[in-house]
Amino acid sequence: MKLERPRVRDKKTCDIIDKIVNKDIVITSMASEAEMKPYRIPQLAKPYTDYDMIQRHTELPPFSDGRGHLLYIFLNHSTPDGAQNGELYTLVTALVQLGLDTHESIDISLEEPGGDQMRSRQLKVLAGDYFSSWFYHLLAKREQIEMVGILSTAIADFNVMKAHLYGKMKGMLLSAEQYLRHTVQLNMRLFLSFTPMIEESLTQLWEKLLAEFSHCETLCLELRRSGNPASAREGYCYWKVMELATEEERQLLDEQNLDLKDWKKLKLKYKCDSLLTDKLHGSLQSIQGLLKDIKDEHLISELSSALDHFLLQTKISGQAAVEG
Repeated sequence: MKLERPRVRDKKTCDIIDKIVNKDIVITSMASEAEMKPYRIPQLAKPYTDYDMIQRHTELPPFSDGRGHLLYIFLNHSTPDGAQNGELYTLVTALVQLGLDTHESIDISLEEPGGDQMRSRQLKVLAGDYFSSWFYHLLAKREQIEMVGILSTAIADFNVMKAHLYGKMKGMLLSAEQYLRHTVQLNMRLFLSFTPMIEESLTQLWEKLLAEFSHCETLCLELRRSGNPASAREGYCYWKVMELATEEERQLLDEQNLDLKDWKKLKLKYKCDSLLTDKLHGSLQSIQGLLKDIKDEHLISELSSALDHFLLQTKISGQAAVEG
C-alpha cells in the first residue's frame, strides 16, 4: 500500500532537486476575457511540468486531459466568473490532480536504498509536491483566494476518500468493481468542486459527462498499468484475478512470485483486459449518447471536439468505440 512516501535523498538527487527548484518559471498569462478560446491547457501546463531532470529519471502519470477539457468547456458556458477564469481554474485543477497522481504512482515496495529506482521515487515525491504547490501561487496571483479554499477542501476530501479506500484494500474488503467505482469517484472529486459554477440547466449533463470521462480515463490507466505484475498489483486486474483465481494462484499473487509470462496467462485466463476494454467501449458509447441529446449546437460541437481529442490521445478509434 502507498501509505507512506520516501524522504531519504542522496546527494545526486539533491543536486537534481536544486536545479529544478531554482529554475526560473515563466508564468503564462491566461485569458481574462469571457469569450471561449481554444482548449490549450496541456500547452499552458508545460512550463510547470516539463523538466528534463524529472523526465530523465522517472515517469509521470498521464495528464487529466479528458476531465480538464470537459471542465474548461462547461466553465465557459457557466457563470461570469467561471467563463472569465476558465483557463486558470482548469490549469490549476489539472496541476493539483497531476500532483496527487504522481504521489499515488510512487512505488514503495522496493526497500533497497540508492540507485535509479530510489532516485525515481524521490523525484516523484518532489514533483508531486511541486505540481500541487502551483495552484496556490497561480490563484493568489489572480486574487482568487476563495478558490484556494475550495480546492484545498477538495484535496482534503480526496485524501480522506483515498485513506478509506486503502483501508478496504488492506482488509481485502472490496471487489474489482467496487475498487473501480471508488477510483472513479476519487478521480472526479477535484472537478466536482466547480459544479456550483456550472449553469443550472447544464448541471446534470456536466455531472453525467464528468462521470463517464473519469470512468474512461480510469479504465485507460488500468489497462496501461496491467502490463506487468508490479504496476498492476492492487489495480482492477489484480482484484479481478483475486476474485476468480485458485488458491495456488492467489498465493503466488500474495507472494509477488509471478513473472511477466505467468501474469499475462492469468490475465488472459480471467479475461481482465477484455473486461476493461468492454467497459471502456461502453462508457464511450454512453458519452456519445449524451451528446446526441444536446440541443445547443455550439456546446455539442465543443464537446464532440473534446471527445475526438480524447480518442486521439488514448489511441482509440471512433469506429472501435461505436462497435464496442
